[in-house]
Amino acid sequence: MLRLVLPSGSLQKGTTEMFEHADLGISTPDSRCYEATIDDPRVEMVRWMRPQEIPLYVSEGLFDVGIAGYDWIVEQGCKESVELVTKLNYSKQTNRPVRIVVAISESEDINSVEEIRPGSKVTTEYVGLSKEYFKQLGIPVKVEFSYGATEAKIPEIAQVAVELTESGSSLRANRLKIIGTIMESSTMFIANKVSWNDPVKRKHIEDLVTLLLGTLDARGKVLIKMNVCESCLDAIMTVLPSMKTPTVSQLFGGRTGYLAVESVVEKSTINVLIPKLKAIGAEDIIELPICKVIR
Repeated sequence: MLRLVLPSGSLQKGTTEMFEHADLGISTPDSRCYEATIDDPRVEMVRWMRPQEIPLYVSEGLFDVGIAGYDWIVEQGCKESVELVTKLNYSKQTNRPVRIVVAISESEDINSVEEIRPGSKVTTEYVGLSKEYFKQLGIPVKVEFSYGATEAKIPEIAQVAVELTESGSSLRANRLKIIGTIMESSTMFIANKVSWNDPVKRKHIEDLVTLLLGTLDARGKVLIKMNVCESCLDAIMTVLPSMKTPTVSQLFGGRTGYLAVESVVEKSTINVLIPKLKAIGAEDIIELPICKVIR
């Protein structure tokens, strides 16, 4: 059975929703409790922990599997000591990778990282990443750990910020400009190396991954079903998107000249697609939600 560690804080709500949709509902006694359970025979225990700590705990074998940002896996020096099983793109906003960027005051006459003055003070949570990055550039800087509100420290307390951003809006709101990107980061499902090499545990891990990825793959998709007269089928196929090819079958009961057609399509297109299908000749159109797509 697996010991699972999940990220608390800003990712906790999205993590809970993802597991719920995967039929792996997480039960936590209350919002202040770090112990949780999943009613599944493959899961022995669940703990909520700070994302920064999770790579270390999985690497050390305190947990078999966990969810952590790739940025913290690298920052904690765990890239080679944990198994990077798969990405889990379930960001609360865009599902795009986030970036670790270099930012300075917009009033500075500097437009690239190479122009940063030697001796500048860098404020960041990513001390290891920042030191290595500026070392590779050959720019001597002083890197200090930031306990938060990193953007607010520029330019009075520090000259440079190394910060995580998804859209850059918070940096712009604090009158900072991005002049470089250190790395992109996605949320990763990781495993302890020993656990991953255990055949029984690996099978359990792969089962969980199948359910979680199936849930994420289903997001934003719906199943559309309709009846179509045979003479309209070719026209329907020209406008009907699908994951592979639509399913076409004969109707039961002898309604001659008609076929049943179904396909998985993007929810964002359905408001345009349904009227178009109806105009071409589709009848009895049904839209259904999808919980999982297992490829």
